Amino acid sequence: REQGRIRKGRMLAIVFAIAFFASTIGAICGIGGGIIIKPVLDAVGAADVATINFLSGCTVLSMTCYSVIKSKVSGDSKIDPKIDTPLAVGAAVGGLVGRQMFSAVASFFGDANIAGAVQAGTLMLVTVGTLLYTLNKEKIATRNVNGAIPCMTIGLVLGISSSFLGIGGGPINLVVLFYFFTMSTKRAAQSSLYIILFSQAASTIAAIAGGVSNLDVALLAGMAVCGILGGIAGRAVNKHIDDAAVDKLFCCLMVAIILISGFNVVRYCG
Repeated sequence: REQGRIRKGRMLAIVFAIAFFASTIGAICGIGGGIIIKPVLDAVGAADVATINFLSGCTVLSMTCYSVIKSKVSGDSKIDPKIDTPLAVGAAVGGLVGRQMFSAVASFFGDANIAGAVQAGTLMLVTVGTLLYTLNKEKIATRNVNGAIPCMTIGLVLGISSSFLGIGGGPINLVVLFYFFTMSTKRAAQSSLYIILFSQAASTIAAIAGGVSNLDVALLAGMAVCGILGGIAGRAVNKHIDDAAVDKLFCCLMVAIILISGFNVVRYCG
């Protein structure tokens, strides 16, 4: 029994460290942190796929909530309501759709491990595409999309993909914001966190309404606190680095996620 408590304590320490680190990086790059939390918790076997999705989402929600509110209160918010709010509303609806899509995939295969492998494999492919775009974005012509309907449609797609993958947003948002709206790196980071806040809030409320089983409340609360602390640390770092440094950090992170996702595919299929 004593050994069991020690193992649980060690696992909690690992999970909290992951949540803090991921939220810090997420606040710096505007990726929410779920793209780190989800695959890493999968890799260490912290819980089943559905529980990890929920815990990751709640951590991301706490971090983005703090970051968005703090930016607004501090007067350094770069959010444009005409563009970002329709994107966020579309993403909120997409978050609900994506959650249902994952449930459908899990039910279709009837095996949580296979569903996890599909999720990890899709995440790996998406991350590879994101990395390739980021490395070549200076050579790619961008657009300047306007209008509530086009923005909501783009947000819908972002919400579906992020919720299905269980990452709360992440690099997909940045690539879309770079390409369709010609945003700078730091402007896109703020917009991404704003979008993630809406989509993750909708997805989390739906998950709670549907019932969450086998949930450790202490673990959830600890991860939420780590999300906020990571948001504080990430904002502090972001103020002292330029766009080029953020891009380099982002690319290094993408490489790490590709490797971890590949490991998870093998683990789930093994």
